[in-house]
Amino acid sequence: MVASSWRVPVVAWVARVAGSGRPQGAVEPCYAAAAALTVWQRTEAGGMWRRRRAAPGCVCWPTERSGKLPHCVAMADFGSTQENHDAHTSTAQRRRRAAPTGGPGVTHRRRSRRPPAVPGQAAESAPADAAPPWRGREQLLLARERQVLERERAADARARGARPLRRHAALSAAQIAMLQQANANLVIASMEAVTLAEQVQQARNALLHQTHHDALTGLPNRVLLRDRLRQAIALAGRGRRRLAVMFLDLDRFKTINDSLGHGVGDLLLQQVAQRLVGCVRRSDTVSRQGGDEFVLMFPEVEQADDAGLFAQKILLAMAAPHLVEHHALHVGVSIGIGIYPEDGADADSLIRHADTAMYHAKENGRNTYCFFEPAMNTRAVLRQSTEASLRLALARQEFVLHYQPKIDLASGVVVGVEALVRWQHPQRGLLAPAEFVPIAEECGLILPLGRWVLRQACRQAQDWQLAGWPPMTMAVNTSPLEFGASDFVEHLRRTLAETGLAPSRLEIELTEGVLMRDASVSGGVLQAVAELGVKLAIDDFGTGYSSLSYLSQFPIHTLKIDQSFVSQIGSSAADATIVSAVIGMGKSLRKRVIAEGVETAAQCAFLRDHDCDEGQGFLFGRPMTADAIALLLRAGPRPCELL
Repeated sequence: MVASSWRVPVVAWVARVAGSGRPQGAVEPCYAAAAALTVWQRTEAGGMWRRRRAAPGCVCWPTERSGKLPHCVAMADFGSTQENHDAHTSTAQRRRRAAPTGGPGVTHRRRSRRPPAVPGQAAESAPADAAPPWRGREQLLLARERQVLERERAADARARGARPLRRHAALSAAQIAMLQQANANLVIASMEAVTLAEQVQQARNALLHQTHHDALTGLPNRVLLRDRLRQAIALAGRGRRRLAVMFLDLDRFKTINDSLGHGVGDLLLQQVAQRLVGCVRRSDTVSRQGGDEFVLMFPEVEQADDAGLFAQKILLAMAAPHLVEHHALHVGVSIGIGIYPEDGADADSLIRHADTAMYHAKENGRNTYCFFEPAMNTRAVLRQSTEASLRLALARQEFVLHYQPKIDLASGVVVGVEALVRWQHPQRGLLAPAEFVPIAEECGLILPLGRWVLRQACRQAQDWQLAGWPPMTMAVNTSPLEFGASDFVEHLRRTLAETGLAPSRLEIELTEGVLMRDASVSGGVLQAVAELGVKLAIDDFGTGYSSLSYLSQFPIHTLKIDQSFVSQIGSSAADATIVSAVIGMGKSLRKRVIAEGVETAAQCAFLRDHDCDEGQGFLFGRPMTADAIALLLRAGPRPCELL
């Protein structure tokens, strides 16, 4: 039964359970209850009412019309639907119309905690031989009560989540197996759905991490750095504090990358990143901008000098060698520092000014740090202007070639020259290669510039030969970008054909880094160049990180000792030993050896005494025009003792 069910209060004597006797003074029974009855009983006339539960099957007797108070009132339950309520209401109305005046009082009312009121007067009894009028109605009420009970049980089953089974219905073994399999599939599908959701979340987190972090080092990238820097600037502005931004660039990292390969370069970058992280606080940020550039942010700096202390700590940490695949690599760091708010009020200006200061640190000797100064902006603007003017210089024919002589140390005769490009700038005058060649390499203009130099040098060498001067070797520097071009050999062959210069009169100078970038590819290109009859020379020999095995692998003709060793011959015994060792090794391998940067007669005498083949430097002549070279040739041999 439910709490909201409708009940029919019946004023009656409660006889024995399942009994048939009629108490004295009672009329015919109202009905035999099919369900439990709620009974309100009085212990004595005028006493307290007590609520009890009568068992199913009890027989209820109405009171006679004697004015005597009943001992109890029985409440029979008939369900909770409005339909049953209407049915019970109509039945009660029919009973009132059929019953004689003053008969048993039967009323409908909602469930109450208090017993219903007892009628003041009882109805007169019906004749004993008349058929009971309630017999058919009682059967109808009992049938409806059973239907209500069935519906309530079904509702309870649905509320518990169970589907009520039909009476006399049984599941077969196949149906049970099917239900078990379906349940197992449902469990498996649920587990797979959970696993898939976890995988999707992991993929989303990985994608978010990749969006904001560098793939090689795992450091924050420029996107995450700018976001953190903007937040730090906002906090520093409210708190009136300073913060520092450092722009770091590895010194000569390109040489390592070219000589040992990009794999070693990547491992070196990872080690550098780890050392940088070890140099900062947990509140600081180390970011990789790309290539060999890193940006560090220090959100809490009391004074600008504190940033300098951080820079010194980083330089000291980078001084130790990096062990990468059995190579002990030494790499320096150039650092530029920008301070908020003095050097910029937003993230972009701070990073830009720190970058400008970093280039100034490179110009000051590398492996050092430099604070940004407003005057540096002038240099940055000049650099940008130089790049813009470079793009027009070739079309305007503003480049010229100068030639530095190479002297045979034994005889003092000019045996060759090296072509060196100069830029006749319309406003700034004659510019040396150091002022524009690095910029040309960065912006990609070195390829057309290098090919122009090769064509002009070959044409000038052929002009000297046609003028009747003794044959000389024309040396031309080749950049990594030129050497790596797919049509390098073909362009070289075409240039020689156009100018008419004999291949044996041309010498291509390459650095060790260019040769060792990809030994298999470089070997094929070098072999093709040698088959043309062109000579190959290693420039700045001894400054690279490559193995000496390439001297026997590649068709090298000449070794050029770097001027950093030659300049220290008179003051450093170690450098003098290196020079003599290189000369001896070259002679053993049957290579021609040239010393660069010869500036004193003592250096010239040392080189000649150790059987160095040629010398090149200010002692013999600075880079000069083609007409000046013609005058030098007319002057004749210049032995060391006469210089």
